[in-house]
Amino acid sequence: MRQLSLTVRAAALACAVVAAQPLTAAQPDSAKDPSTGSGQAYPNKPIRFIVPFAPGAGTDTTARTIGQKLSDMWGQQVVVDNRTGAGGAIGVDLTAKAVPDGYTICLISASLSVNSAVNAKLPYDLAKDLAAISQASSLFYAVYINPSVPANTIKELVAYAKANPAKLNFGSSGNATLQHFAGELFNHMAGVRIVHVPYKGTAAVIPAMLAGDVQVGFGTLFGVRPHMTSGRLRVLAITAGKRSPAVPELPTVSEAGVPGYEVDQWYGVITSAKVPTAIVRKLNAAIIEALKSPDVAKRFAADGSTPTGSTPQQFSAHIQSEIAKWRKLVKEAKLELQG
Repeated sequence: MRQLSLTVRAAALACAVVAAQPLTAAQPDSAKDPSTGSGQAYPNKPIRFIVPFAPGAGTDTTARTIGQKLSDMWGQQVVVDNRTGAGGAIGVDLTAKAVPDGYTICLISASLSVNSAVNAKLPYDLAKDLAAISQASSLFYAVYINPSVPANTIKELVAYAKANPAKLNFGSSGNATLQHFAGELFNHMAGVRIVHVPYKGTAAVIPAMLAGDVQVGFGTLFGVRPHMTSGRLRVLAITAGKRSPAVPELPTVSEAGVPGYEVDQWYGVITSAKVPTAIVRKLNAAIIEALKSPDVAKRFAADGSTPTGSTPQQFSAHIQSEIAKWRKLVKEAKLELQG
């Protein structure tokens, strides 16, 4: 019953957040299809929606939810195409190099900004070769610990970690992932040394936590919740910039002892930078309209995320600020990312 009520509260909040977003990009009638010489309005054929991660992942379900809404609006099929590999880079590169007619779009996550910040050999420039359409959602992480750690608050965790440098480990879904960087940002801003232990995917972290192989984790609240209610794991705070109505009793890391700390596992939609502006605007308007739907908010809430929506300019600026944030962390914390 509690989980259901949290989902309903999150969905209601999400509708209000998206409804407040400006629709400055809505110019649907001016978007002509560049792939035809007849001046037909875009879209007049199926749209390919690339997801650079595996089926069943949060990006996949988000894309399918949005894609279905676009299909309903336009009467054209939106086909989700999972192109995995290289931390999402393969799917993004396909999008950058696709025919720039608006019929190939891509759903990315915050991890792609990390990838751009640390990988100088990517075949594309996320900020230059791709056009931002709209941020789709926002998702905070929970900071959780094994109950063997004598801490009930972030301040107590920081104090214990300072008194016991390198004696605590934190698990992540892999090297140079957002979970990894969430932990390293915590280390850097709190002035502690909790050792990073990478695993092959998020699914492996929780069992390691329960076994005591790692003692600290950064992951979605909905993934941790079953073990939180049973007492096998203890959630201390969330990584959002402000408290969430879904779990108002949980403080943010920033207010709980590490001022300024914030990590958001956002999702957003992009396309080739060469796609005509009028088509980008039409895609933006339709995606924002889709995000206003109560059923979309409810579906997102089931994964712990909240629909957002933004203008292309706002999302572009957000991507660039995220890349700069993680590059700064790598430099200041002198992170070694091999392995």
